[in-house]
Amino acid sequence: MAEPVLSIRNLCKSFGALKATEDVSIDLYPGEIHALIGPNGAGKSTLIHQIAGTLKADSGEIVFLGDRLNDLSVAERARRGLGRSFQVSSLATEFSALRNVMLAVQSVQGSSFRFFRPVTSDASLTEPARAALARVGLEDRANVPAAELSHGERRQLEIAIALALGSKAFLLDEPMAGMGPEGSKALTGFLSELRRQAPILLIEHDMDAVFALADRISVLVYGRVIATGTVDEIRTNPEVRRAYLGDE
Repeated sequence: MAEPVLSIRNLCKSFGALKATEDVSIDLYPGEIHALIGPNGAGKSTLIHQIAGTLKADSGEIVFLGDRLNDLSVAERARRGLGRSFQVSSLATEFSALRNVMLAVQSVQGSSFRFFRPVTSDASLTEPARAALARVGLEDRANVPAAELSHGERRQLEIAIALALGSKAFLLDEPMAGMGPEGSKALTGFLSELRRQAPILLIEHDMDAVFALADRISVLVYGRVIATGTVDEIRTNPEVRRAYLGDE
């Protein structure tokens, strides 16, 4: 079997007496979508924030492409190729969708300022930014301020930014949230193709999307992984059905 792109080993995080993540171990392999599901308050977003670096783990190890990430900043993890999309957007909402992606392109190019020509006419920035927007279906919304985009469109924009950064793995926290049936269907199709570029660790409450997309699923309950397996294995796991999916 191939080496995992992302390996989480025995990760723990407590807030006082509350154990938000307890001894969590998960691997993300090339070309796969690994979904993380569980009831509200199970610790899913806390885990993603630890992986991305916005929250420091108490113990355990995060290894990405063979390198230990624990002591690296959010920005350095992103530069290493760890793309992320959160429930709470971190977009520059006063800027257009295009300008948001251009900022990502600019950071990859290693240049913070353009002294000799306006950035909006710089093809080395606009062309890859427009290409990333087209990949996520936002080409017609390029000039719309991020503040005016719908919740679902903001998720798409965050993925476009991650694409522009050349991400080698994606952490997606409820990308379907705020989308109607058609939007969810379109994004499901897009994510199915996106895994070919880089694997995805996906948090999602839309179980139809999870079962349609996931190669493997891990179930988190009270901060602990109670099962990991294929869609069929998770669907038929008695402990998972009792704790989350429900008996039918």
